[in-house]
Amino acid sequence: MTHDGLFDFEFRMRDIDKNCDPLVALNKMVNWENFRSILERVYEKERKSLAGRKPHDVVMMFKILVLQSLYNLSDDSVEFQIQDRLSFMRFLSLTLADRVPDAKTVWLFRQRLIELSLVEKLFRQFDEILERNGFAARKGQIVDASIIAAPRQRNSREENKKIKSGEKIEGWSDEKARQKDTDARWVKKNKVNHYGYKNHISVDVKHKFVRNYAVTDASVHDSQVFDELLDPDNSSRDVWADSAYSSAEQLGSLSEQGYREHVQRKGRRNHPLTPREIQGNHTRAKTRARVEHIFGIQSMRAGGNLVIRTIGLARARAKIGLRNLSYNLSRYARFVSA
Repeated sequence: MTHDGLFDFEFRMRDIDKNCDPLVALNKMVNWENFRSILERVYEKERKSLAGRKPHDVVMMFKILVLQSLYNLSDDSVEFQIQDRLSFMRFLSLTLADRVPDAKTVWLFRQRLIELSLVEKLFRQFDEILERNGFAARKGQIVDASIIAAPRQRNSREENKKIKSGEKIEGWSDEKARQKDTDARWVKKNKVNHYGYKNHISVDVKHKFVRNYAVTDASVHDSQVFDELLDPDNSSRDVWADSAYSSAEQLGSLSEQGYREHVQRKGRRNHPLTPREIQGNHTRAKTRARVEHIFGIQSMRAGGNLVIRTIGLARARAKIGLRNLSYNLSRYARFVSA
């Protein structure tokens, strides 16, 4: 029988570090205290009593949401993983003797961020930090969107029809209605049906940080949120995008705003692409493809199956916003630790 040694924990963490735990760099390179002033608004509600346990530290709770986003974990899963993984405990500055927030606590904390519209503020706060640290948006921007799957709803055709028209479904109890996502939508892409939401992002070409984002249901066409994604603070007026943004109206709008468009062209019936347009698409794709790396990284960390486990657009916005912020945090840590 073996016995625990005084330094067993340190030895185990040293073995983990040999495999280059990415959370070490993330913890070291990001000044998490920069977010405290925004996060403390979560607990601003006056407590009815001083009895009971003190609430968990807001920065630690925020870091839990970052872990969720990086590893695509549910509230129950992140509670278990913090209990189970030494690397997660170290990232959160927890010891074996410390109390780990349960799944309900994590849900409530994120819900308060939603109620106070703090996710976007946290995203903007870090974008300002990037700029102050020499990572201002440069060399133009790339705009694209990715579908984020949501759990499919088992509704009848009549129920779906009423949902789309905004009608109340008779026969649904309040409890059942709370469990139904009436904001997510279906969309067909490449002959495959998808159900969920869209993550629309604008990425700067030089550093590949997400500079702006918008979240919609999956049926919203990419071009409908194009203008609101554009970053006027980028050092260049060049804009890259795929053929979903290639309408004459969209190209004209870009020109009127003083942008130089690099939008992929799309052939149409009886109007195939010319050799010059084909070559232009090939040239533009070399830059535009960089945005796919971001979606690829987010999907890869989720095991290739990016899913949000929330109900409603407001919660989807928060979850996807946190995912974009977590990507930026992780990329920044890699930049400054290289």
